[in-house]
Amino acid sequence: MPMKHVNGVNLFYDEIGQGAAIIFHHGYTGAHDVWLDEIAPRLQHKYRCIVMDCRGAGDSEQPDGGYNISQYARDVIGLADELGLQKFTYVGHSMGGGIGYQLGVEHAHRLDKLVLVAPIPAGGTRATDAMLQAAIAQRKTVNARTEMINQRLKLRLRATEASVELSVDRALSVSDGHFKDSWYSMRDFNVVDKLPELQTQTLIIAGAADGLCAANVNDWQNLPNATLHVFSRVGHGVPRDVPDEFSKVLDDFMEHGVINAKTQQAKLQQ
Repeated sequence: MPMKHVNGVNLFYDEIGQGAAIIFHHGYTGAHDVWLDEIAPRLQHKYRCIVMDCRGAGDSEQPDGGYNISQYARDVIGLADELGLQKFTYVGHSMGGGIGYQLGVEHAHRLDKLVLVAPIPAGGTRATDAMLQAAIAQRKTVNARTEMINQRLKLRLRATEASVELSVDRALSVSDGHFKDSWYSMRDFNVVDKLPELQTQTLIIAGAADGLCAANVNDWQNLPNATLHVFSRVGHGVPRDVPDEFSKVLDDFMEHGVINAKTQQAKLQQ
């Protein structure tokens, strides 16, 4: 499988298509699968679609440390360097959205556009130690896989049972460092004060049935150069639940950039 040695760690990546480069990043305990299987094939006729797994997850190496959002962002930049990309569009889901915020704050000069898909809040999650300990305990049980599959099947809206099973297998295979330290990194994450300075063209994609939707809308309102798309009757797993619609929204943003009340008003003043 294709790997690049980035910041001392072998990171999995793959790519299909030609054109403007898009790097796709998964969420907490996730992997590249939905991007490579569902989204990249729908966009490869126009874009160079690059998927990756962060350290400790998916098919990437599992080092002892570096499991925090700042390091994950540096790993994205490191992969871009290895692939010869001076600038690229970044698409990140959930925790990957938090990585996107970090890229926008620390590495904006490397970004063409930024797409945050059901991202964690810019002010961090409300995850508690008790929630983490319960999740760790579940991972250690004999029936962990069955229990997690059943839980996720209850919440799925359109995803296939096979994709749910794969997501659970991926979640169970991440390193302990990824599982624990990423949790704390998402909890302690806070770039709220930096949002008004983030000038990169940004698209936030949210699911109306996702518990993070309200936070996503609030963060969008604090971004100076952003547009928002909310899918009705869709939860947290937006690209998995509505891959056709998601791909069309992403393609439209790549073509036309930010469209919001400010840009519409600017047209009237021309």
